[in-house]
Amino acid sequence: MAGKLLTEGFARNGPDAAALTDPIADTAMVVTLDQLRPYDHNPRVTRNPLYDEIKASIRERGLDAPPAITRRPGESAYIIRNGGNTRLAILRELWSETKDERFFRIPCLFRPWPARGEIVALTGHLAENELHGGLSFIERALGVEKARELYEQESGQALSQSELARRLTADGFPIQQSHISRMRDAVQYLLPAIPNVLYGGLGRHQVERLAVLRRACERIWEQRADGKRTGEDFHALFHEVLAMFDSASEAFSVQRVQDELVGQMAEQLDVDYDTLNLEVGDNESRQRALGSDPTPATAHPRRPAATTPTRPPSEAAGTPPHHAPPPSPVATTASSSTDEAAAPAQDTYASPSPDADRLQGHIVSPAPTTERLQSIQRMVADQLGDTVPDFEANVLRAIPVQAGGLYPISDVWYIEPGLDAPERLRVHIAQFAREIAEEAGQADCVEPTDGGLGFVCNADALSANAHSLPFLARAVLTLLQALSAGYLAAPAPLSTLDNLRLTDALGPLLQGRRDRPASDRLSDTGLVKLFRLLRLSRRLLDLEAGVNSSAAT
Repeated sequence: MAGKLLTEGFARNGPDAAALTDPIADTAMVVTLDQLRPYDHNPRVTRNPLYDEIKASIRERGLDAPPAITRRPGESAYIIRNGGNTRLAILRELWSETKDERFFRIPCLFRPWPARGEIVALTGHLAENELHGGLSFIERALGVEKARELYEQESGQALSQSELARRLTADGFPIQQSHISRMRDAVQYLLPAIPNVLYGGLGRHQVERLAVLRRACERIWEQRADGKRTGEDFHALFHEVLAMFDSASEAFSVQRVQDELVGQMAEQLDVDYDTLNLEVGDNESRQRALGSDPTPATAHPRRPAATTPTRPPSEAAGTPPHHAPPPSPVATTASSSTDEAAAPAQDTYASPSPDADRLQGHIVSPAPTTERLQSIQRMVADQLGDTVPDFEANVLRAIPVQAGGLYPISDVWYIEPGLDAPERLRVHIAQFAREIAEEAGQADCVEPTDGGLGFVCNADALSANAHSLPFLARAVLTLLQALSAGYLAAPAPLSTLDNLRLTDALGPLLQGRRDRPASDRLSDTGLVKLFRLLRLSRRLLDLEAGVNSSAAT
């Protein structure tokens, strides 16, 4: 038996493995500093502001938790998986200073390299650095740009800012799309000129101000430099001016940059400095309105009592005084005390101005809006050479109205250029028809169509026989059926709605009954929507008949 076991038949013939393969699951192990390397795409470039505090803690207590490490396939050195590069640098310093083995041999948690390893590692480092010590704006921006590069390599196509924001959020680093836009501006235009200021900790708000200033000045330069001979282009001028202020971030002033930039632009464009500065300020305001975060829409405030005929624009609209329920005593008391606190010198018995009463009479139901939406509408109108209807400016010399809804109405007649197309008109017409039918509880009977006026009335959706419906429901559906049925490409089959008499319904529906005018008639809001529906329907028919689009305004 011993002889058989000692025979050479069991000799090993395969090659020796140079090294063991990495574990395929999370595994605790001890590695030395010689085996560890910092993550080469670490977004932190500057010294961690908490470096000294972390070093003192590690010197006294060691590492509280083993850092997570990983290794790229085919490489010999381990790298920090997410965060921990500051701790690795501190351990190297402490080993150099003390030669204490606890700083050289480090308990770690090995995690296998994932399929999307580079992206997972980068987003992990971004998230960890954000949580511990924070990154400067430019470090965050460079990390996001590196992530963009990796994502585009992965997908093989360029990414939009919204898609980049979505992917970063999905991989554990949530960020807003607007921030990505500012970060790209900082990397592309600011970093080459003021690296010391940016790495010194220039904050997001100052970066935003510089981005807005650059865009505003570039727009003015393009307008005024057209046809003129200038010594340099705007990008070179902006870089040259900005580089003059690349010093300590604490001493950096956006206003000083603006003064110098506007001064040099005025000299090269041969324009008065004050005139140019005013233009820059106006363009900056528009850029901020476009780039600011949206604010929730608010209805027009309640109209306070006025003591003079002149009223600020912010108080020029309010909720309609008609059809409003009387306020409760508690609400009245609270409102009165609030008004007195806000304006103690106001004469609460002063009569409203005639202009204010006329304004209130034209507001059927308030249309919510925001400052940002109004600014965008003005800018689009400026670019197209149009005029945005101004309800408060026009109300005393015209007859515009205001009615809320999915498509708020501020002028029954005016049709915006973006709406002046058959498919868009049909969408609005169908919505107004549905909202009118909703007043009678029959919104489900109105169905949108791609042809005709954009909607049809479906009698099959009625909850009861058409003749047994309340008068308002019968009248509204009869009117909508009469307006829409004759414009379909194929004649619609007769329905119970066609047997109702429009002659009996039209007067009471639009005007009211003689003895009780407010009953069974369309509300003021519904009437305004009907007027708008008719205006858009007429325009739709004109467009499809080839009538010139100038009739829209």
